[in-house]
Amino acid sequence: MTDSPATADRVTIAKLGARGDGMAPDGTAVAYALPGERVAIRREGARGQLLAVEVASPDRIAPFCPYFGTCGGCAVQHWAPEPYAAWKRALVGQALSQAGLDAEPEPLQDAHGEGRRRLTLHVRAGEGGARAGLMAARSHDLVAIDHCPITVPALHRAPAVATVLSAPLGHGRKPLDVAFTATDAGLDVDIRGHGPVAEGVRAVLVRLADELDLARLSLHGEILVERRAPVIETDGIRLAPPPGGFLQATQAGEAALTALVLAALDKKTKRVVDLFAGSGPFSLALARRCDVHAVEGEGAALASLDRAVRATPSLRRVTTERRDLFRRPLLPIELDAYDAAVFDPPRAGAQAQAARLAESKVPLVVGVACDAGTFARDAATLVAGGYRLDSVTPVDQFKYSSHVEVVGVFRRTVVRRRRASLA
Repeated sequence: MTDSPATADRVTIAKLGARGDGMAPDGTAVAYALPGERVAIRREGARGQLLAVEVASPDRIAPFCPYFGTCGGCAVQHWAPEPYAAWKRALVGQALSQAGLDAEPEPLQDAHGEGRRRLTLHVRAGEGGARAGLMAARSHDLVAIDHCPITVPALHRAPAVATVLSAPLGHGRKPLDVAFTATDAGLDVDIRGHGPVAEGVRAVLVRLADELDLARLSLHGEILVERRAPVIETDGIRLAPPPGGFLQATQAGEAALTALVLAALDKKTKRVVDLFAGSGPFSLALARRCDVHAVEGEGAALASLDRAVRATPSLRRVTTERRDLFRRPLLPIELDAYDAAVFDPPRAGAQAQAARLAESKVPLVVGVACDAGTFARDAATLVAGGYRLDSVTPVDQFKYSSHVEVVGVFRRTVVRRRRASLA
C-alpha cells in the first residue's frame, strides 16, 4: 500500500479518544482527525496515518502553530473551542464513572492565560550543528523549532539559548534536556543529560549565562551561577523554586487552582496540612488564613518554601516536614489534628496517602491532580471511607493537549471507628 489517498482505507471518525486521537468504529486511532470526519488513512497496526480529510467536521479550525502535526506537544489545536472544552470535561467524567463515582464535573476552566511558563527542550546533534526542539508524536525524532507559540513570550528565545549552551557540552552529541522556567528575574535554566563536567567547561557555561542574561543556570540541579534570584511573585507571595523544581505550567493555572482550594475552606478551618507541598504555593496562600503544616519529600523544595515564608510578612504559622508520602504517608492519628487536608501529588496520584485519609477524621479534604484517572481512583478511596465528593472542577492549563487538572472537594459524612490496637 502506498501513501496515495486513492489506494488508502477510508474510515469515519466516531469520537475523540483520551489522548486526542480520532477513533474509528473499529478502534483504529487516527491522529489529527475529528469526530464525524471521513478520512483516508494508511493503516499501521492499531493506528492509522492520516492521508487526507475528505469530509471535514464543521468544528475543524486552522491550527495557529506551524509545527502542529509534526511536534508531539499539542493534539487538538484544530478543534473549535466549544467541543474541545466539552471533550476535556468529559475526560474527567469518564474517569469518575469508571471508578464507580456518580459525580458531574463542573464546566472546564480555561487557565492557559499568557501561555506556559515552563518548557523542556531536547538538544541533539544534527547536520550543521546542534538542534533544539521537541519530540515528534510517539517518536524519538526531534522536531527543531524556532519557538513554541503556546509559551509566554519570555520563552520564545529558549531554542536559541539551548543551542548556545550545548556548545561547550558537545553540541548535543550526547543528548541533552534543557528545562526552562520564565521567572520575574529572567530565565531559570537547568541542563540535564551530560553528567559531571570539567572546571573549564563550568567556567564557559557561567560566561554564557552572563552573555545570555540568564537569571540562573544549573547542571543536573547543581547551581552553576545565580545572577538574580529566580523569583515568581503572585499576589504578594514571592516563590523561588529550586533548579528544575515543580511549578504549575501557567500563572493562570496556579491562580485558578489556588482559588479553588481556598474557596473550599470555611471559617472553622484553622489548621491545614498540605501534602505533597512542593515549594509551597498552596501552603503560602493558605497561611494567610490558617496555620499550615507542609509535607514534602524533596528537601530543596522545602528549603525554597522556608525562604518564601521568611520573606512574606503577615503569614500564620507554617511548619514543614520532609517525608516520602508514597512510602510513609501520614497516619490517621497524625491527620486527625487538622481541620482540612490538601493534597497535590505527581501524576501517579496519592494512593497510599488517600487510604490513610479515608481512615482519618479530617472533616475536609481538597484533592488536586494532573491525571483524571489517578484522581478518580483516589477519590473512590475517600468516598468508600465516608467522604462525600461535593465538587469536581477540571482546569485547563495544558491547553491543546489531552492533559487536564482536577480539583475535588471532599467532606466527611461518616466518621469511621478506629480499630482497636492488637498490641
